[in-house]
Amino acid sequence: MDIIDSHAHLDHLDNLEDALDAAYQAGVSAIMAPGVDLTANQKLLEIKKRIIAPKIYVGLGIHPGDIKTAEIDQTIDFIQQNIEEALAIGEIGLDFWYKWVRKDKEKKDEQRNVFQRQLEIAREHDLPVIIHSRGCWQECFDTTKTLGITKAVFHWYSGPVDVLDKILAAGYFVSATPSLACSPQAQDAIRHAPIEQTLIETDSPVYYKTEDGEGGFKSQPKDVLKTLSLYAGLKGMDSEKAVDILNNNARRLFGIV
Repeated sequence: MDIIDSHAHLDHLDNLEDALDAAYQAGVSAIMAPGVDLTANQKLLEIKKRIIAPKIYVGLGIHPGDIKTAEIDQTIDFIQQNIEEALAIGEIGLDFWYKWVRKDKEKKDEQRNVFQRQLEIAREHDLPVIIHSRGCWQECFDTTKTLGITKAVFHWYSGPVDVLDKILAAGYFVSATPSLACSPQAQDAIRHAPIEQTLIETDSPVYYKTEDGEGGFKSQPKDVLKTLSLYAGLKGMDSEKAVDILNNNARRLFGIV
């Protein structure tokens, strides 16, 4: 089976070559790997050049939880200088759930500033954006839409349905992870979103609980097959039919070939 993992943090994986070989043997043909800070962006470009299979595609960005104030300008410059190597800007967005941000207006404003600067880069270069919107779904949508972004995926969406409706009406995508096994919010979002506006991913190496809630696993790109199985089960679809549509969605959004 040919399958695309639309979101995996390859720079965070242990035993990268082994993990990628296992993914390729399982049928993973391509991976979109988003960056989170300067070091990650640099590593991902090296991985992209070094790895032959599966095919690695890169997003360059600053994650709201990985903002290093002293490195913001340097990282933005790096993204601009290497923009031709990227198929997306991401992972970017807002997250006010972090304890060090929750009651700190300066940190919130810093996230907003970094998010907006990166959206402007995406708009300038007509690139899709990979958005982290935990707890800030409405504001992330409003900012993205206001800045004229036409291509976006709200990664691992687990927010309210009324905001999801706006996301979908704007033509944006949402993505599903192995959290479909246990998260009612993620399940509700995927039930609601049409398959034509959905991607599947692993967000490797995130740790996920199993369906029985008794155990768990540290994800790798090969586990996108788990996401597919959970997704197809939730939608009442055949996995083979679902994966064809989901792969085409990833290709259409990111320009994956």
